[in-house]
Amino acid sequence: MDDLDGRYRQALLSYVLHLVDGDHHLAEDVVQETLLRAWQHPEALTADHHRPWLYTVAHNVAVSAYHRRRAARPAEVPIEEQTATGTEDEIDRVFLAWETTEALGDLSPDHRRVVVELFYRQRSVTETAQVLGIPEGTVRSRCFYALRALRAALENKGVTRP
Repeated sequence: MDDLDGRYRQALLSYVLHLVDGDHHLAEDVVQETLLRAWQHPEALTADHHRPWLYTVAHNVAVSAYHRRRAARPAEVPIEEQTATGTEDEIDRVFLAWETTEALGDLSPDHRRVVVELFYRQRSVTETAQVLGIPEGTVRSRCFYALRALRAALENKGVTRP
């Protein structure tokens, strides 16, 4: 294992740096993960196959880590755009939240609880079913009808298009 680390760490790091747009810390993490997987799967490291295997694993880990990190970051908006529309967007958000809260109040208690669990508490259908003590199919059904009623209520208030 030390032999692999000594022989391939620098080459892998150089290779991975290109895959992650020069992010040195992420590249180090990817190389470390690659070497850890090599240690966990020594059967995959045959004498004539260890180099391609290491580069394939490094590539897969880099792509996965890089895309996960980019997906987790919010889109960057230039400061000029933020200040130009910031106040109007905030007012629209507050107004929409107020209208949505009112529309939620018009739903039946069962439908409202499902919507709150799924969308505000961000629970899965399974988690919502467990919390509310109802079958998953009932959660899906109530969600469907609740969203339909919520859309109709918001359309009546002029918030959304029909």
